[in-house]
Amino acid sequence: MAVKEGGADPNSNAKLRDVIAKAKANNMPNDTIDKAIKKASGEDKNKNYEEVTYEGYGIGGVAVIVEGSTDNKNRTAGDVRHIFDKFGGNLGTSGCVSYLFNKKGIIVISKENCKLSEEELMLQVIDLGAEDFEPEEEYYQITTSPEDFSKIREALEKEGISFEQAEVQMVPTTYVKLDAEQARKMQLLIDNLEELDDVLEIYHNWEEE
Repeated sequence: MAVKEGGADPNSNAKLRDVIAKAKANNMPNDTIDKAIKKASGEDKNKNYEEVTYEGYGIGGVAVIVEGSTDNKNRTAGDVRHIFDKFGGNLGTSGCVSYLFNKKGIIVISKENCKLSEEELMLQVIDLGAEDFEPEEEYYQITTSPEDFSKIREALEKEGISFEQAEVQMVPTTYVKLDAEQARKMQLLIDNLEELDDVLEIYHNWEEE
């Protein structure tokens, strides 16, 4: 989708650069990324993929957002609805749970693989406009606005820093706790949604133990 929207050259396609960074953070090999770009720019030209978003409730009132890409919205909506119904959830209308989330850029860097000191990294990202810098035991987590995400990620890449995670995602503002049986059912709902080919991301506010 990023290739079809902005072309196959990452230098002139910011969305594609972000997708590549996310793929690399998930350890996807460079040749696999190159093949995917070539395929997107050459094959399936007659197929028009659209971004789709579904919102609903899982077990115990957990808010769920499902993002996907499809060439058949009716098929995808039916598949998503079926899984919500089958595993105890309830697919809702647009906007029914998205107000419980904020869209944020999240960059996670392993301390072991970061050549900058904590203070150097913090000062650099805050200067670039990051909203938050949080050092954890093994990682640094940087939070940005969606608008500043690409700028900050690319500046860190130029420093030779690699990422454990680098993407814009929906971050919950509140969380829901579940008991053991509810948690088991909620995991089934998520697992089955993830198995759908059209589903790209699933966000929820389940506070997993």
